[in-house]
Amino acid sequence: MSAGAGVAGLAQGLRARTVALDNPGADLLAFAGDDGVLVEREGCGLAGRGVALRLPAAEAEAALAAIATEDEVGLPGCGPVVIGALPFDRAATGEVIVPRTVLGRHPGGTVWMTTIGGAAPAQPGPAARQPPDAFELRASRPHAEWCDIARRAVDEVVEGRLHKVVLAREVVVEANRPILPLDVVARLRALYPSCLLFSVEGFVGASPELLVGRRGREVQSHPLAGTIPRSGDPVVDARAAEGLLASAKDREEHRLVVDAVAAVLAPACGELHVPATPSIVPLRNVSHLGTLVTGRLSEPAPSALALARRLHPTPAVAGTPTGPALAWLAANEGLDRGRYAGPVGWMDSRGDGDWAVGIRSAEVDGCRARLLAGVGVVADSTPEAELAETQLKLQALLAAVVRP
Repeated sequence: MSAGAGVAGLAQGLRARTVALDNPGADLLAFAGDDGVLVEREGCGLAGRGVALRLPAAEAEAALAAIATEDEVGLPGCGPVVIGALPFDRAATGEVIVPRTVLGRHPGGTVWMTTIGGAAPAQPGPAARQPPDAFELRASRPHAEWCDIARRAVDEVVEGRLHKVVLAREVVVEANRPILPLDVVARLRALYPSCLLFSVEGFVGASPELLVGRRGREVQSHPLAGTIPRSGDPVVDARAAEGLLASAKDREEHRLVVDAVAAVLAPACGELHVPATPSIVPLRNVSHLGTLVTGRLSEPAPSALALARRLHPTPAVAGTPTGPALAWLAANEGLDRGRYAGPVGWMDSRGDGDWAVGIRSAEVDGCRARLLAGVGVVADSTPEAELAETQLKLQALLAAVVRP
């Protein structure tokens, strides 16, 4: 019997039941707690607890289809779902879980609960553990050493071997007590309410970048590339945004990502709309260039997870051409990205779902948090400017993790 057949056999013994709840104030983050899973944007999404199944991402569709389902609500995210955060390295085994209990909230206001195999557990109470109050922060590489690697990346582009390479930088936080995922995500919710918040088995973050979303045959992707700092002064920020839109370097970096996303989605779509010019996506401390790509999938429509796996890694997190960029990173970057910049999200048994790029993220393990940020290196890049950009991006998670 194949591994896939074994997972499907296990799934056939499961039954999911979804019922509507009269609880408009349901808090997904509180339901997930420190030990659950969460994918949420602006208070809507899914929070799960317990594990009914753990399986390779490649077997998710078959497993969900095999679960007997009673669904009284019928919205995207109802019925059995998988939630997961996949590794950046496509060759690594990526797993997703089918939570035993899921609390869902739709932007239209509907709240529901799905249970697999019995009654729903009680909502967790406040964390009994005391949060940390002393921290040590260190960069895994000295600034000068990282800039030397960035300089080599620029040379690769100038000499024509690559068009772009995305170089990541790592910092590690050590705390005096275990870092609580619930606390980190709660702070991210307050700081970055428009981002997709996630907490998946120690991987926490607030991603501004939608890799792919699917509802029926409707599909969208919102690639980001090109970054400037924000000051908080509306006049200064408006002027900086105009400069970003006019920047040949940033527009070229952005175009490479959008073209790659469109090239992957086009064969699966009967219609695909790619705006000719990007727009500004403002966040708390930075603004990005973004392009919302939308389309209508041809039948049979690929699932959200299948599309995410086809799209990853985009030039926004790897570079282009993809193969040579990844090979250069493996030889020069000097770190294991883990789940950083991999797809993170959810999918239901219909194939609907949302998968974000796992950036603005941290891997939390007890008293330790590992944070990464990446920058797109092109011919006009300067190592010092790219270092400053990583510092800006790292601020997003540092503000949530380090609370002295």
